Amino acid sequence: MTPSLASPIRALARTSMLLLLVVMVAAGCSRDTKDDENEGVPVAELYQKGHDSMRKGNWSNGANSFRRLVAQYPYGPYTEQALVETAYANYKMGNNEEAISGIDRFIRTYPTHRNIPYMYYLRGLVNSNRDTVFLQRVWSLDSSRRDLASPNQAYADFNTVTDRYPNSRYAADARARMATLRNTFARHEIETGLYYLRREAYVAAAQRATYLLETYPQSEYQNDAVALLAASYANLGNDTLAADARRVLEQNEPDHPSLTGNWPKEPWKIRRLNPFASERTAIDVDRD
Repeated sequence: MTPSLASPIRALARTSMLLLLVVMVAAGCSRDTKDDENEGVPVAELYQKGHDSMRKGNWSNGANSFRRLVAQYPYGPYTEQALVETAYANYKMGNNEEAISGIDRFIRTYPTHRNIPYMYYLRGLVNSNRDTVFLQRVWSLDSSRRDLASPNQAYADFNTVTDRYPNSRYAADARARMATLRNTFARHEIETGLYYLRREAYVAAAQRATYLLETYPQSEYQNDAVALLAASYANLGNDTLAADARRVLEQNEPDHPSLTGNWPKEPWKIRRLNPFASERTAIDVDRD
């Protein structure tokens, strides 16, 4: 490098480093200023600030205020309520893992708190919500076609509410959500059974239908399960059991699509394994 170029380049490098340092300091000051806004604010005022943000739907600001409250005032009723509100804010923002972590920590720390029923209920909402919104809105996938680990955990959470706290204000809605989840599980079984039927695995198809009827009685898909049994037995050559299944279906749903036309000889449609089930509403996990 020639002497004539070295000096300007060094000067440019020094200027760039100086600008970078200024930006970093400014960013740090900005964060400090934001934190200083809540420094020393009385606990009641800080809680009200977070609460007001939540009422406006500003979940991020609300969660930040509540986290600051917990850091400055680690004990007391305001702190306990702030932990509850933070978990709810994380749920609304879709921060499911953070919400679950906060809920579990609250349940361990305050096992006899008056908000424990709500925290189990909220955990059920979070577990119901995992991946559902993305899959349904982006890929138009039914909730029964995904991994059911989270919905099963949600069912357990809602069941805890109804079993341990049957008189709480959340029990009725928890029961309704459990019924919706049971229909999701039943649909998963019927579509799996129909997959086996399409693959000519008739014994496996009949087993799935039987499992559905025994495990999820009175679900929306019980008549579909009976239709699946009839089709499976007919293909296995067991005309007696096939006739019995069809007779039961005729008594319970005489206009079931499997009793008309040439089903199941009609071509199976791609991505709709169940040709005789009408479109059912997917689980609604959002909170009013």
